[in-house]
Amino acid sequence: MKQKEIQNILEVSNECMHSLLFATSQEQDDWFKEIHDKTEYKQLVGEIKEEAKRLLQLPIEESPYSLFKLFHKTGSRQEYERVYFAKRRRLNTFALMSLFEKDNHEYLKEFENIIWSICNEYTWCLPAHLNWNDYTVDSSLTSQEKTAFHTIDLFAAETGFTLIEILRLTENFLDPLLKKQIYQEIYQRILVPYNNNNFHWETAKHNWAAVCAGSIGSIALYLVDDKKELSIVLERVINTMNYYLAGFNDDGTCLEGYGYWQYGFGYYIYFSDLLRKRTKGNINTFNSEKVHQIALFQQKTFLNKNKVVNFSDTPPTSSISLGLSHYLAHIYQDFEVPEYELRAHYTEDHCSRWAPAFRNLLWYDHELEGMPWSNETYYLKDSQWLISRHVTDKGHYYTFAAKGGYNDEPHNHNDIGHFLLSGGDDVFLKDLGNGLYTKDYFGSNRYSFIGNSSLGHSVPIINNQNQLEGGLYSSTVNTVAIQNEEVKLCIDMTMAYPVETLNQLTREYSWKKTNVPSLTLVDTYIFEEQPDSIVERIIIPPLFIWKEAGILTLEGSSKLRVKFNYDKLTLEINKFEFTNHSGEVEDNIALDFSVKRPVKNCQVELEFVFE
Repeated sequence: MKQKEIQNILEVSNECMHSLLFATSQEQDDWFKEIHDKTEYKQLVGEIKEEAKRLLQLPIEESPYSLFKLFHKTGSRQEYERVYFAKRRRLNTFALMSLFEKDNHEYLKEFENIIWSICNEYTWCLPAHLNWNDYTVDSSLTSQEKTAFHTIDLFAAETGFTLIEILRLTENFLDPLLKKQIYQEIYQRILVPYNNNNFHWETAKHNWAAVCAGSIGSIALYLVDDKKELSIVLERVINTMNYYLAGFNDDGTCLEGYGYWQYGFGYYIYFSDLLRKRTKGNINTFNSEKVHQIALFQQKTFLNKNKVVNFSDTPPTSSISLGLSHYLAHIYQDFEVPEYELRAHYTEDHCSRWAPAFRNLLWYDHELEGMPWSNETYYLKDSQWLISRHVTDKGHYYTFAAKGGYNDEPHNHNDIGHFLLSGGDDVFLKDLGNGLYTKDYFGSNRYSFIGNSSLGHSVPIINNQNQLEGGLYSSTVNTVAIQNEEVKLCIDMTMAYPVETLNQLTREYSWKKTNVPSLTLVDTYIFEEQPDSIVERIIIPPLFIWKEAGILTLEGSSKLRVKFNYDKLTLEINKFEFTNHSGEVEDNIALDFSVKRPVKNCQVELEFVFE
């Protein structure tokens, strides 16, 4: 949309609702009192109260410079970020408790102290995202230029959004000096730099675009009264949001993984909701079919309960932002409402983001009844993802997921042909998910981390060669057939490998959805000359393993039998460690099935049968 069009809509709308979330101050007060006392909100509000009680016993922890510079020196992020996010948790908690219990002076004191602390931080950016060159001394700059630039990253933008929304909710009782400081800091750190500079994320096709632009757009909707000035900001924000949407295929798949759907798409929705309110519905992004399909990604990407298809940088389990889910359920009739038990606990988000935490209260609809994930098979053709949930006559859950695609996706892993398999509460064939974020994790050494390399995925190793990263390394889909009792997918993975003598590699999956489900994997190789080696690697968690001739039994609470030709394949069981996103070291196993005497035309078959 163009600036003039947006300005005309704003002038016609002339919306001045209190905080954009409530029509009046009285409506807001009544809502906070209602949910504080209402039975349906008892658990949600109780979690916030418990956290407030805990935090009252702890002082505000400030970040010394030694923590701030640690990432720049060693690449480690956790030490500084622990303190940074703990302060955001205090802000969220004492803001909410001050709104629930306005007469509690202890809550108000802590609320005002944490605002003061955050407003006095050197930067709202994380050191990992800071452009250190922006903070070098240049005596040739004018006094205005010296204060005109601050790096705006995800968390600086989020902090600005958090403070202005909290200000709007608390302005009837917040100290005037703190209100003034919030205004000044947001203008100096966010709006002035944004108006005077361009940022790399403005044309990004991933979560940065939605979070940064969505937060800035929300700040402007709350803070900027002049319609022309506001329309200039909104034109730019909407343009960035269009880049964000361009990062999705038409099938709505979030290639970054479900966690980044919840994060990036969440901020897209928070901004879109405020924009629709400020324009009285005259700008409504929810009418887009692409946005509709992106919204439906959540219900397609779960396996069973909280287990998720965690391709790319996403952990293997995830909770649900229930407020966001209930909001989308009111927008789209085909949106599946998840079970209440899958919701995110108040303290679960280690980044302590205000927008989803507050909307888990604001948008929660206790009348919406959640259901288990439906018994469905989804083929997301643009992204080459297949996800199949199978519930047997006895109510047992079995799931299979596989992907093709290319090795230049957002938060990319070299994982063409990778697949997952689970039964009941057990994941038998797994994806490691996202590792611990460090400087190297997003640098030139990214694929030295096993979770990002094809070595950490259930894909072949050919002539000792792994898959490589980049848009040239890709797959094509040969066939897809989805029937009631069987699903077949065949992909051509030839271009995923830098093996000059490899003429063709196809991988075919046959998923049989019976009361005793099975998956048959057939890899067919055609070489110009006899290959040196072919290894079929399968990644599993540390299950109990029974080994006998031609059959491998993997045992969790249930069992999976892996059948293979003992005369053609040898099996090596390799244990390895993986440091996950939380910094925990996990034990894992690579099952390496090696072809004994590889020839130019070679076919390898593995069958996985649940018991």
